[in-house]
Formats: sequence, structure tokens, C-alpha cells
Amino acid sequence: MLNCDTLIRDAMVLDGSGNDARILDVAVREGRIVGIGASLRCNAAEVIEADSLCLAPGFIDVHTHDDTSVIETPTMLPKISQGVTTVIVGNCGISASPVRLKADPPDPMNLLGKREYFRYPTFAHYVSALAEARPSVNVAALIGHTALRNSHMDRLDRTAKDEEIQSMRRELAEALSAGALGLSSGLAYSSAIAASTGEVLALADALNGANAVYVTHMRTETDAILDAMDEAFRIGRSSQSPVIISHLKCAGIANWGRSGEVLHALEEARTTQLIGCDCYPYAAGSSTLDLKQVDPRVKIEITWSIAYPEAAGRTLAEVAAGWNLSQLEAAKRLQPAGAIYHSIDEHDMRRILAHPATMIGSDGLPWDQHPHPRLWGAFPRVLGRYCRDEKLFSLPHAIHKMTAMPARRFGLAERGAITENYWADLVLFDANTIQDTATFADPIRSAQGIERVWVNGALSYTAQGLTGNRAGRFLRRSATVWLQ
Repeated sequence: MLNCDTLIRDAMVLDGSGNDARILDVAVREGRIVGIGASLRCNAAEVIEADSLCLAPGFIDVHTHDDTSVIETPTMLPKISQGVTTVIVGNCGISASPVRLKADPPDPMNLLGKREYFRYPTFAHYVSALAEARPSVNVAALIGHTALRNSHMDRLDRTAKDEEIQSMRRELAEALSAGALGLSSGLAYSSAIAASTGEVLALADALNGANAVYVTHMRTETDAILDAMDEAFRIGRSSQSPVIISHLKCAGIANWGRSGEVLHALEEARTTQLIGCDCYPYAAGSSTLDLKQVDPRVKIEITWSIAYPEAAGRTLAEVAAGWNLSQLEAAKRLQPAGAIYHSIDEHDMRRILAHPATMIGSDGLPWDQHPHPRLWGAFPRVLGRYCRDEKLFSLPHAIHKMTAMPARRFGLAERGAITENYWADLVLFDANTIQDTATFADPIRSAQGIERVWVNGALSYTAQGLTGNRAGRFLRRSATVWLQ
């Protein structure tokens, strides 16, 4: 007979593989899954009667900007209340480490918070800070290209010199040896757009042979998106590393309806390379307020403004009308600021979301004053609206996109599946009621239908709220076992 800390009895187990659910018992001891089967005989300190609620591996949020929030606000309520047990930080070329700021963080590094939050000159410093903070979720980290540029270059409006690239490569290699997942880029932003393809190729060469990934917010997601995809694929081929395209979309009204050709390009590349992507389940994105994206045809909501904090939660059109200015002039006055752009076609988003190569990433911005609702609702929205209500994909397929697929692609060992001896990152939820409740008007709201969340075997969240247990860990990179 097994001895265990927790026995979850009669759960509808979705093991992460994409296979159909089965009613099983799951036993947990010392943070790991030690038994799976029908009617397990177990001496358990605690027995949870699941009554056919769904039990899945904890969700892995592959695209976050939680780099500093996992330390400054380690309860991580926006994520663990969704069933997320692991966050991947360092996306879009911006990471909290290794960083040595000379002034306030440049756009878009300011999405990660205030200058005083950037206090990790090496990746090892960041890993140590995570251990001390003990966040509620596990953390795995990419190294940002823009972060490296900011530490090694005197200005960001040019491509890097050879000696600067070599310094960046050494720092990237050091972080990889300490367990970082790979390199991310944000080539669409003003702080990196001047970087040549050659600069990124030379830096990404450090990934070669390291079982690391190249993750990219591409140079553009608008008219020239196919060229941007080709650049990303070229970098992956050169570095012999898998490529993950961040928040794949067809942005801008002129590009609505192009998801078919974009996915065709993705599928063609996948015949010869390891290629994947992530997507958030909303027809609106969010970032800093970019003057190049100001389009009177697009609804733009202000999420924060240093100069005019009272503008948060209002549309740019409303702010501009109140000032008797054009939207472009109002956007200039609000700087620096953040915004939500309703610039994605719902049909394009659904097609990309449903694609077999697509993982789920929230892309939430935890320091926004009036955040995009994806920060609190992305994963339940996939399971409730798009899986249960609209039947875009099956429930086992949806869980696979959130668990085993990202764990394998990013090299997160013994995570992402309900398998004996794996770590007990688990979420118990009601498939009939799970739903996001956060909205664009009221974005800071916990989802419904999440009953219990365990992180490394510790019960960390229930439908009644946080338990006080914070059992998250830093997750080192291991070898990827790619799932196409």
C-alpha cells in the first residue's frame, strides 16, 4: 500500500498527452506524483474527493513578462488563479537579467517595471533572488537580446559592433550554462529594430549545441510578416536551434485575413526545421504606446501613462477629444505610456490558436495600471470560451497545448504531464464552469472554475483564494524533446 501526502480520488485525468480523459486516482508524496490508477490503495494524510472534476498538469504560460513580478509580488495571484504553475519569463527581447542600467529602463524594458526592479547584473543573481523570493509558481527564463544590447552598447539605434556582439555572446553563454532556456528577441521595437540580421545570427550562434531555443517577437507582424518569418527561420537554421514565434498574429486592419498564408509559411518551415508559436486568445494586443501603431480606425485603450496616469482605462480617442488634439498628438503627450490595440481579426486569431503548432501564452503585463484582461484570464478563456463553448478544439487537445507541448519544447524536465515520478504541478477544475471573468473594462478579476492548484505538491490556491503556500522553483533547461 502506498503512503502519500495527498490522494486525489476519482478525478477526470487529462494527462497532457492529448489522449482522452480517464477517471483515476492520483497520489502525491514529497512533491512528486507517486501513483496513478483506479481505486488506489493509499495511506494519505489528505484525501481530495474530485467527484469527476478534471485534473490536468499545471498550465505553463509560455509567454509572460513576469520577470520582476515573481520577485516583487511572489504570490502571483493573476497566474496561479488561472491554474498556471510555471511562467516563462524573458520574452520579446526583454529580461530582468543580466542587466546593468545606465538610466531608466528604455522602451520596452519599462514593461518590466521601475528602474529599481532591475538589480540583477548576472543571471546567477536573478536565480538567487528567485530562491529567496519563493514565488507561488515555477519560473523558467529566456535571456533578452535587448537586455544584452542595453548592457553592452552606448546607444540602441544602431547595429552592434563585433566586440559588443562578442561581449553579449559571452554573457548569453554564461546564462545558458546557469540554466537559461535560450535567447529571445524583440526586433519590432525601437531598441532593437536597428540590429541587423547578422547581429542576431552572431549572437544566436551561442545556442548551437546547447539544447536551447530562439524565441522571437519578429521584426514586424504587419505587411512584411512573411519576410520577418523568413528571418526568424534563418536564425534558427544557422544556430541549429528550435524557433518559437511569439504571439503569432496578423496585426493591422490591412493584414486581416492573412492567417492562411502565414500558417502555410509556418507549415512549410516545419517540414525542415523545429518551429512553433504561441498565441493569446484575444483579438487585441498590448504593449507600450507606439506612435507607429496609432490608427484612428483602431480602438486604442491606454493602460498607463507616466505623465497622465488618469488616462489609464480610457481610449486614446476620448483622451484626444478632451484635449482637442489628433490621436497622434495626444499619444505623443501621453508618453511614456502603454496601450491595448484592438487591431487583430477574431477569425485570424482563432485559426492561429487552433493550429497544432500553437501553444498558449498570456503575454500579460503585470505592472500595467489598467491591464489587458489576458493577464488574469487567458487560460480559462481558452478552456471555457474556445474549447467548451465554441468547440475550436477538444479538451485534451487544449490541455496538451498548455502542458506537455510547452514542457517538451522548452526543455522543462519532469513537468507538463501526469506521469509517475513527475513533479506534482496540478490543477483541478470544473470543465462545465471554467471561464475568464476579466474584461477590458474590468480587467483585474480572477477566473471561475479553478478548484485547486498544486505546485510541486503543495496546495497553493483554492476556489477560496491563496493558501499561503509558495512552493515555486527556478527551472533549469534540460534537453528538449520537440513535439511538432
